[in-house]
Amino acid sequence: MFTKIILSIVLVLSSINVFADGFIVIPRPHPLPNPFPLEVVYHKVDVKIDGQSAITKIDQAFYNPSHHQLEGFYIFPVPKGAVISNFTMVINGKETKAELMDADKARKIYEDIVRQMRDPALLEYSEQNIFKLRIFPIEPRSEKKISISYTQVLESDNNMLEYLYPLNTEKFSAKPLKNVSVKVDLKSPEKIKNIYCPTHEVDIVNKSDYHSIISYEAENIKPDIDFKLYFSKSSSAVGLSLWTYKTGNEDGYFLLSASPSIALDRSNIESKDITFILDVSGSMSGEKIEQAKKALLYCVNNLNADDHFNIIRFSTEAYSLFNSLQKAERQNINSAKSFIDDLQAIGGTNIEEAFDIAFKNYIKSSRPHFVVFLTDGKPTIGETNEDKLLKKIIYMNKDNSRIFTFGIGDDINTHLLDKITEASKAWRTYVGENEDIEIKLSNFYDKIQSPVLSDLKIEIGKGITPYQTYPKDLPDLFKGSNLLVFGRYKGNGNVKITLSGKLNNQKKVFTTTGNFESRSDEYSFIPPIWASRRIGHLLDLVRLNGESKELIEEITVLARKHGIITPYTSYLILEDEEIRIRGGRLADGLQTISPQPELRRENEADFFRMREKSGRGSVVVSEEFQMLNTASNYNQMQQGRERMVYRDSKGQIRNVSQQVKNISGRAVYQQDNFWVDSELQIQRTKNQKQIQFNSYEYFKLLKDKPETSRFLALGQNVRFYYDNTFYEIYE
Repeated sequence: MFTKIILSIVLVLSSINVFADGFIVIPRPHPLPNPFPLEVVYHKVDVKIDGQSAITKIDQAFYNPSHHQLEGFYIFPVPKGAVISNFTMVINGKETKAELMDADKARKIYEDIVRQMRDPALLEYSEQNIFKLRIFPIEPRSEKKISISYTQVLESDNNMLEYLYPLNTEKFSAKPLKNVSVKVDLKSPEKIKNIYCPTHEVDIVNKSDYHSIISYEAENIKPDIDFKLYFSKSSSAVGLSLWTYKTGNEDGYFLLSASPSIALDRSNIESKDITFILDVSGSMSGEKIEQAKKALLYCVNNLNADDHFNIIRFSTEAYSLFNSLQKAERQNINSAKSFIDDLQAIGGTNIEEAFDIAFKNYIKSSRPHFVVFLTDGKPTIGETNEDKLLKKIIYMNKDNSRIFTFGIGDDINTHLLDKITEASKAWRTYVGENEDIEIKLSNFYDKIQSPVLSDLKIEIGKGITPYQTYPKDLPDLFKGSNLLVFGRYKGNGNVKITLSGKLNNQKKVFTTTGNFESRSDEYSFIPPIWASRRIGHLLDLVRLNGESKELIEEITVLARKHGIITPYTSYLILEDEEIRIRGGRLADGLQTISPQPELRRENEADFFRMREKSGRGSVVVSEEFQMLNTASNYNQMQQGRERMVYRDSKGQIRNVSQQVKNISGRAVYQQDNFWVDSELQIQRTKNQKQIQFNSYEYFKLLKDKPETSRFLALGQNVRFYYDNTFYEIYE
């Protein structure tokens, strides 16, 4: 059989197809029972982009763990329309020439593999040319090291480029990859903006407006999703980019990205007012207070020259450094350092008085006002009732200052902290018992250090009606940040998009033109990430304000349709499916999650933990809901994945999250032997076709409707909806 080795990168227009992986085919007969005998050891990718030229270098190794010498064919698929030059391949140090075969010959090779191996996984590459090379021998208990290099000229589509690296090796490596790394060294003669990866957690280091390093690294994993990176070029101080996705007659989905320049002079950075409120009650004694003091010193030392600040410490009583916010001058900075140095942890927790002093000492200015509130306990002095204290804080905050909360440890009222941030349109952070306060607070402060725009507003031209946009309330835009707004829309057409905000009390306006139209599956990542944000928002409403039938129903429908599988959503789906089964309303083959009793019990416990206001469980719930509500990639959608484990009827340990795929913006679930398209729960059609896997009709469907290859590649038994037809592929 064959193993799949990731070998390809594409940096192409959004209209060009995916650059597929390289893999090795070991034809029958061979002496091994395992159909995928080879293991990927490591996979390192290095890409250098300079202007419109991209040089891709790949180093990888695969291992034959058996005692048998094997022979195989190495195949490297090439997308339609892509022009590759200087393609070189080195195997175990020896340069080797691969044969280029056109799409017709490549399709025949793929079909022959599927017929022989009875595995359709390679069909997703069935429209592409290939490089083919015989590899012999593949020695027992040894590695084959492969290096590939090629050059590609990039084109531009409305200033937007896509970098796609197929990282989907889940089916083709006998063991998890020991190491995977992707590094993109991106340079451009024009300013780079809106760098965005919807699939993975990446580290982005902006060297300048013209140079960025983007990297991803992981160990001991079986990647199951391709790596995508988008970026644009713009000379504007704030770059705007639009992606849309729409199919059929339903409303569309959009993603709007706003990214400021890296190198901004002082005139383009807004001064800020900032008040630090620090809990110094007895429970903060020891390492916690020392870490908090270091974190506070970091923030004070990194204030911008025109910032104004104050520090309030509270325990049984609250005390302020200054009677009003003072400019970040040397004398005031030195006073702050002495104030911080003298802090000691003793006494109770008087949150009410701390906020009372904070807002009494604040005089409204043209600058945005941020409050950073750190506490490790619940209120014990002053107002202690959660609802009454919240109302008082909201009343005190007459100027709508943003209040960022830091909950330290587990003995805190997460509902109170989260309601404060929700009311003030900020965000929350939690620091675990074994986490470093200094690192968390300093990382947070780096993000908000330099505001670029405050009081943001987005306007979309006539003919387009946006709704259910997230974040629900737009945050301020900071230097080095990338604001992502996901939403739904009605209408279509090419319209003007305007982002406005305030900079030093002056209105600033930035515009772009966006086309809201039906697009290919290239942007199919937008619907599930939008759904994650919507579900996170709805779950928070349920958690903080109580359940309602309407909210629960919407969460369930969205989670099932888009495959947002968390312990909370899976419990709701299981409940809903049980009701449907009892009522005889669940059509055969449309159950989406394994109804294992232990899985339901554990997910039920997670769901009802939302009601807890303190303790570790409450902190976990708050963190996971905020991550859903602010998700920007697939990884952040999968909250609680490690708790989605169960044992199937054969006694094997399974994870529900591995039994759902996202294709064309919707979920497809594995149930028993079948993969089932969630769209079948919505669409009702009289057109139904049953086609046997590996039959003449099977390959005719692939030829006539090549887009169905994404579904066919899932396995031998698939039920899916396409082009107003319900297809059932069966073994």
